[in-house]
Amino acid sequence: MNVIFISPGFPRNYEYFCAALAENGATVLGIGDEPYDELSGSLKASLTEYYKVGSMENYDEMVRAVGFFTFKYGKIDWLESNNEYWLETDAALRTDFNIVTGQKTSDMEKIKHKSAMKAYYQVAGIPVARYHLVDTLENGLKFVEKVGYPVVVKPDNGVGAAATYKLENEEQLRAFYAGGWATQYIMEEFIEGEICSYDSIINSDGIPLLETGNITPVSIMDLVNEKGDTFFYIVKELAPDVRAAGRACVSAFGVRSRCTHLEFFRLTKDHPALGKKGTIVGLEVNMRPSGGFTPEMINYACSTNFYRDWADMVCFDRLTLPDYPKKYFAAHYGRRKEHSYRYSHEEIMSRWGENVMESGALDPALATAMGDIFYIARFETEEEMNRWRAEMGE
Repeated sequence: MNVIFISPGFPRNYEYFCAALAENGATVLGIGDEPYDELSGSLKASLTEYYKVGSMENYDEMVRAVGFFTFKYGKIDWLESNNEYWLETDAALRTDFNIVTGQKTSDMEKIKHKSAMKAYYQVAGIPVARYHLVDTLENGLKFVEKVGYPVVVKPDNGVGAAATYKLENEEQLRAFYAGGWATQYIMEEFIEGEICSYDSIINSDGIPLLETGNITPVSIMDLVNEKGDTFFYIVKELAPDVRAAGRACVSAFGVRSRCTHLEFFRLTKDHPALGKKGTIVGLEVNMRPSGGFTPEMINYACSTNFYRDWADMVCFDRLTLPDYPKKYFAAHYGRRKEHSYRYSHEEIMSRWGENVMESGALDPALATAMGDIFYIARFETEEEMNRWRAEMGE
């Protein structure tokens, strides 16, 4: 099997996808903009060959790279980055080279544009926030008159919480319009809810091979804008209503042979248009693994190897690792350099060292959303996890 992995060296943990593919016997071909000598030794060992491009933003270079690999190794069976930023490039390359094992350019609208996602959530029977595609100030004011303040504005085709703002009043709304924007924005009513997710690996028949999810008590949007500490966790057991919503979305979006990170709100108060407190509401879909170190967190929570599970799906369309009954809560806490804390790193490790599985500095590209210094810890009980969270704070 010939597999092209786009950007195998970043994020750094993504080299484990390549290692798992190689262990499964695949010919692993990497395309990236990092010099070969700067790749880790383990990544070099996993790659059959690496093609360096001057810029991954240059699509002509990417086409030449895939063309070279096709000429040298024959038909490409799989092409993937597992990275939100490169999804459209991945899809375009699959389309141009007729690689049939992933999404094509025609699939991008419904999974990249937040406005288009909403129709598929509704097909799945899941309510969504009311929205308006930003155009004129007059229409924006009319929308707010209908839904009230605050409202959230964000790029209709955007990555994560980048350029996302909560507008609390008319003064902020007018300032947003006065500032202008370089891309299409969507405006949504603000939802009071806890963010939860459905994270899965789906086979070629649309059947989940692995299912889990996370809970983010404070939204990444608020954390980025307010420079707060980041905390979220992988659940020990996936809630039945989140599992049902996730599977319904997998069916509605026609997901095949890939990872998902599907985001929902769980309402924390009754909403006149969306339902009672506790109702699951669609937020947005991501057709790739959850970012940062979430794969490691899934490993710790589910006693598995997420990278191997994904490679098993690619190579065998099934999992080869056993399902262990021992499950945990696995939590991420991200501290900010500009904050001071009650307990130092050394004190945290002294108090919680048996629970902390990993810690270190995050790459600046991830730090804005995830914190400068990260800790990943696992716990048998939610109460223990919450005590740890309290001691991690300021």
